[in-house]
Amino acid sequence: MGSSFKILLYSTDPATARRASRAAFDRIARLDAILSDYQVDSELSRLGVKAGGPAVAVGPELFDVLEKCKFYYEKTGGVLDPTIAPVGRLWRRAIRERKLPDPQKLAEARELVGADKMILDPVAKTVRLTKPGMKLDVGGIAKGIASQQAIDVLRAEGIDRALVGGAGDIVFSGPPPGADGWTIGVATLTPNTTEPEIYLALHDGAISTSGDAERYVVIDGRRYSHIINPVTGQAVEDRASVTVFALDGTTADALETSVYLLGPEKGLKLIDDTPGAAAIFTRETPEGVVRYESKRFKDLPRARPKS
Repeated sequence: MGSSFKILLYSTDPATARRASRAAFDRIARLDAILSDYQVDSELSRLGVKAGGPAVAVGPELFDVLEKCKFYYEKTGGVLDPTIAPVGRLWRRAIRERKLPDPQKLAEARELVGADKMILDPVAKTVRLTKPGMKLDVGGIAKGIASQQAIDVLRAEGIDRALVGGAGDIVFSGPPPGADGWTIGVATLTPNTTEPEIYLALHDGAISTSGDAERYVVIDGRRYSHIINPVTGQAVEDRASVTVFALDGTTADALETSVYLLGPEKGLKLIDDTPGAAAIFTRETPEGVVRYESKRFKDLPRARPKS
């Protein structure tokens, strides 16, 4: 999935800790082999090779992820779209080469984007990509799913105080011993140089952050994020960061990029409409940095920063 994963856990038995952590990492590795668009032999990549042909039977894990993607595609008005890959690959090259995508190639790639062109059969567990050349990228949800499933594995192995982090997607079970929750700092617009101003004490949930602080490119004096809007086919130029808390990793991961793309007004309404979710949207404006909070964000318990 193009990211490293880390597990922190508490256990009084070293053997249990080793067994549980190995099982959790094995689960992440299995999902990577299924969902990665960086690996040509992943199940996701092999499905893309058959685009434009008949429906293809897929495994239960992949089908479940694509069903979730389709749900959020409809819920977000198309800004979470697993068919973004043809456009996304052009922008990945643009970031590497510091050169905007060719307009003609971008227009052609956009014709392949739209999850309405991905037909799922829940009975037969088949997927049909209706246009030749379609490719899938589930990066907007995969790390949250993997982190959540790793926590679930740890619980099944008897570890109920743990944290799993895949890049900016963190899922946690019970708090560390003697603590009210895991201390999580809310990222600023410049996380590499600026300490968080808000710290949260969280347990039994998930938190995800999306932003352009580390992955972006400047071309002809304009800053472009690595996050691409599937509706427009363009990289986001808005300098912003979004942090979302949710009751599970799948929801947190799906919502953080969606809110980033929708903007504070529409995005935070989506958060308020999602049970248990809360978010903060930080944006750079001509008047300075502005924060927007969802209705439930103020209710998240605060923590003091660790030394």
